[in-house]
Amino acid sequence: LEAVLGVHALLVCTPAGSAHRDRGAIRLVSMSGIWNSGLEYGKGQFRFYNGFDKWMEPFPDEDRETYPEMFRLPKGVYETKLTPPLGIAFIEREGGGVMVEYLVEGGAAERQGIIAPEDRLIAVTAVKVIGAKWERRLIPCVKWTFEMVVGAIGSNEKRWGCDNVILQFARPNDGADDAEIASYLEFFEPPSDSPWRSQ
Repeated sequence: LEAVLGVHALLVCTPAGSAHRDRGAIRLVSMSGIWNSGLEYGKGQFRFYNGFDKWMEPFPDEDRETYPEMFRLPKGVYETKLTPPLGIAFIEREGGGVMVEYLVEGGAAERQGIIAPEDRLIAVTAVKVIGAKWERRLIPCVKWTFEMVVGAIGSNEKRWGCDNVILQFARPNDGADDAEIASYLEFFEPPSDSPWRSQ
């Protein structure tokens, strides 16, 4: 684990939970065609996540007017890009997922100066390879175990065109709201028939 993150972490058992669903987000996903399967897997403009604003660029103005909340990060949420090793020590949260325990002195995260202890990781980029095809997506991770987070971070390899890992965090002291975050993250959840749902 240290080889992937360049840090160590303390693990605490966590129970699973449920996510709030937002119909607007689900409708936007179904209209957009951002999730590919079968022969279309690994193709198209949504095959590689490289930041929230860039990801949302292809959507028309009509969507921006109908679902304005989907075109901005929720209050208290921020996105950052880091080159591994990240220099972040994560700890599992009692309610599920992981949060920042501390930053490694002199590491990438500390040098960047954005991430802080107790920030909760809500989404991370991951690469999924199927045969000769692959995609990099931003995947919600609010209920993931430490090992799942480490696996996702480690999948962002140079051979897949990744020169960074993109992480989204919620900062409790900045007014982050769990219901709003859950609704926002629903947009990034793979549908039930997506290859991302298979092991």
